[in-house]
Amino acid sequence: MVQYTYRFEKILTIREQEKQQTEASYKEAVRAFEEVATKLYDLLKKKEDLITYQNDRLAVGSSIDQIHHFATFIDTLERSIAEVQQKVVQARAKMTWHEQKLLEKNLEIRKFEKMKEKDFATFKNEQDREEMLYLDELSTLMYSKKEFR
Repeated sequence: MVQYTYRFEKILTIREQEKQQTEASYKEAVRAFEEVATKLYDLLKKKEDLITYQNDRLAVGSSIDQIHHFATFIDTLERSIAEVQQKVVQARAKMTWHEQKLLEKNLEIRKFEKMKEKDFATFKNEQDREEMLYLDELSTLMYSKKEFR
């Protein structure tokens, strides 16, 4: 019996390696996005806590210098938040791009695997057909041997 070999096996192997590299890139992009998003969350939480603290201080009474200091600090915090929001948008876009590439690689590999399945089924059918022909020939020979005796 003949051993089955898929004619596109090397291409499939290369595509799977590319998929693994793309998957690693996607995971790195997700990690970077989560890192930047966490930084943004921390800044927003810090701003919220600072505003709450400032409102509490205003209720008790604060000096003009303290109010000015808090306002300046909040402005600086808002600029930082705006910068980090831009980084979040960029990280999300990068993550989405890598996700799209990963989906494309998965689809490509599935196509090759489907072709491999069909090719194997064809191979199996051909093997079965050859086996049937061999068995038919063998039975014919056995029958002819009996008749000659």
